[in-house]
Amino acid sequence: MVTATGPTPGQDTDPGRQHGWRRALDREDLHRYLTTLEGWREFTTQDPAPPDLLTENQLTDLDGDGRLDYDDARLDYHTRLTVAATSTLRTVVHAGRRLTLLNRHAISARRGLILSGAAGTGKTTALTQFGKTIEVIDRRQHPGVDGRIPVVYVTVPPAATSRMLAVEFARFLGLPVTTRANITDVIEAVCGVLIDARVSVVCVDELHNLSLATRNGAEVSDTLKYFSERIPATFVYAGVDLEANGLFNGTRGRQIAGRFAVIETIPFPRTTEWTGLVSTFEEALRLHYHRPKTLEGLAHYLHQRIGGMIGSLSHLIRGAAIDAILDGTEKITRKSLERVKLDRAAQTRKTKSAS
Repeated sequence: MVTATGPTPGQDTDPGRQHGWRRALDREDLHRYLTTLEGWREFTTQDPAPPDLLTENQLTDLDGDGRLDYDDARLDYHTRLTVAATSTLRTVVHAGRRLTLLNRHAISARRGLILSGAAGTGKTTALTQFGKTIEVIDRRQHPGVDGRIPVVYVTVPPAATSRMLAVEFARFLGLPVTTRANITDVIEAVCGVLIDARVSVVCVDELHNLSLATRNGAEVSDTLKYFSERIPATFVYAGVDLEANGLFNGTRGRQIAGRFAVIETIPFPRTTEWTGLVSTFEEALRLHYHRPKTLEGLAHYLHQRIGGMIGSLSHLIRGAAIDAILDGTEKITRKSLERVKLDRAAQTRKTKSAS
């Protein structure tokens, strides 16, 4: 059975939490765990404002601790920076909203959306930003209404079984699952909560961990299909090169292909949009001595180095900004960009483009 075990709800037996420091850490870490309801809500409701840059006189007036606090705030800001409104993101949000409207009164055979492409092309960002958009719309339409869960976000675990996937849904909702609970118990509990909570979108990431060629993978696919038939929501999947990995092969694959539209995420070509993306990141920087349009002037170099991958671009600029604060230079240059190590895939793309 899916039952609550341990202390009474609201009772906390952890002495660390009773003394406050664990509660502080829990609040600080919520935004890192999108696969829990608390973390997802933190992500969709928090939009911290960029820190103000102090003047030279204000900096001089800061004592040692004050300067450390000021720099720490900017470091934390640059670890997240901004989400660039790419054409891919806009396409996903528009297509996803269209599907949620078309599925609103559907009794069966609801249509879904799949995001597929190479790693680093912005699939997870597009998926989570679409989910965030749906959350914002739902809050606006139902102000002050508690108990609604408009969006669920889960990931497919490596070597997943159908029970593991069902437990991921339960974990998002905070439903206690005992080791004795069978998959039917878990699924029934999840479906009951989500139907009552008026869920409208289910986001499933890391779908490449599912292989239809294996028995477990086939059972996971069947479980997702069952969820989609029981839960009146639009399902949106994301994963790496899903078609090449056989997602649409066989009877189950043809069923998926018949119900889901596919948006391919690809590296950005060297166009004005790429330059605009670079400018968006640059305008978001909070560095004292950075010269405006420096990165915009390096747009060609940046594209050549990372092959148009939006994930690598974000990592590179955020990394260089953090270095600029830590070493006191307070600016990004081509030389400082060269010092930031990239992922292996980006390095390989750079080597190929140079040869």
